[in-house]
Amino acid sequence: MTDGGASVTLGRVGVMGFAGTGEAVARVARAHGASVVVIEDRPRDDTADRARAIGVELVLAPDARQLRGALEGCALVVVSPGVGPDHPVHALVPREQLVSEIELASRLARVPIIAITGTNGKTTVTTMVDQMMRNSKLRSAAAGNIGPTLIDAVERSDLDVIVAEVSSFQLALTARFHPAVATWLNFAEDHLDWHASLDDYRSAKARIFANLTPEDVAVVNRADPMIVGLARASRGRVVTFGRADADYRIVADRFVGPAGEDLGGIDLLKRALPHDIDNALAALASALEGGADPIGCQQALREGEVLAHRVEHVGAIAGVHFYDDSKATTPSATIAALRAFPSAVLIAGGKNKGLDLSVIADFADEDHDHKVRAVVAVGESAAEVRAAFSPRYDVVEAESMDEAVRLAYGHCKLGDVVLLSPGCASFDWYSSYQERGEDFVRAVRALSVALGETIDPKEVR
Repeated sequence: MTDGGASVTLGRVGVMGFAGTGEAVARVARAHGASVVVIEDRPRDDTADRARAIGVELVLAPDARQLRGALEGCALVVVSPGVGPDHPVHALVPREQLVSEIELASRLARVPIIAITGTNGKTTVTTMVDQMMRNSKLRSAAAGNIGPTLIDAVERSDLDVIVAEVSSFQLALTARFHPAVATWLNFAEDHLDWHASLDDYRSAKARIFANLTPEDVAVVNRADPMIVGLARASRGRVVTFGRADADYRIVADRFVGPAGEDLGGIDLLKRALPHDIDNALAALASALEGGADPIGCQQALREGEVLAHRVEHVGAIAGVHFYDDSKATTPSATIAALRAFPSAVLIAGGKNKGLDLSVIADFADEDHDHKVRAVVAVGESAAEVRAAFSPRYDVVEAESMDEAVRLAYGHCKLGDVVLLSPGCASFDWYSSYQERGEDFVRAVRALSVALGETIDPKEVR
């Protein structure tokens, strides 16, 4: 094993949580000769069998004293994503020994990592960059919050590069995490149900730049001076994307690189909403700075598909188009979706993550090119949605997705779209944003049957 050329000795490793990530960490650590103790607070029926198969010590639902004893002698304690900041392990283990899975993976990595973070767009950009690397004849894998865990990916011997989507939860518990390309897409209020404050969330994200060297690259959104400033305070070379004065930018509907090179037209994209263009620029910057070639990148832009539940066109009923943006679990994501349409009836709400929903209404007030016709409030936060938009906007509450879709359709005028873009998590009515989006699609289809109308699949923009 190497870490920048230095030998890595793991010793005894503690693993907090034994779901997918924890099991991968335990398995890889054992493969590298570590002694591993796994702590699982909520064991499943097969937990003991899985631990036995890997050959690790297992401690189930310990109290504070038992937890302290189990972790005694551990050089590192790897905390799984499901273990929150209020868990006793944070008080028992010194900060320098408490790490996330991506930290350990980085120490074991044998190939460069392109790491991508941001409040919105991480999965889309990670997917695009991975395809750009593959199209450039580089052996690439997408990992982290997308695909396999990073710890599994770094174990592969058949890769030239790994493209990793990394979250604030993972970055918060890093010490030496070292990507060759560190991309920070954007920043907005999020995860205040996990982070102690907005500053805490920002500091966690900023860890992506902490260990850059002059040979590494920080790719940042030129429109966000805070992100640019943090990148410039690092040792990495800073490359920007987005605005007209960025390194990677749009000129006359063409993607343009730092030296003015033409990287193709925006007509390469299957869909070119404002956030689609930003995502494409970020992907071009990340991939090209990471070793991809322009032809491979253009091919990836041409072949790229709109990911499910991300302003995804469902169809039209009697000229009213329906869009599923269930992945929008923050107000900033909802605002990005609203920018795509001149006028929309918005379905919003769910389980709020401690975020200020009124910023969506403020955007609608200020940007008259993107009108909110009416709002249908749903879920646990329906009252918060009503408070955020009333009395400036017509707000109605719905008790189910079927009712929400019917009410939204009833408020539409010619040229409006119905946009499910909740600005909140799904964990009140649903188990995931995917399930919420699928229920929206079902409700749209049910409405078409009730109205005796056929759903038109064509997206007219």
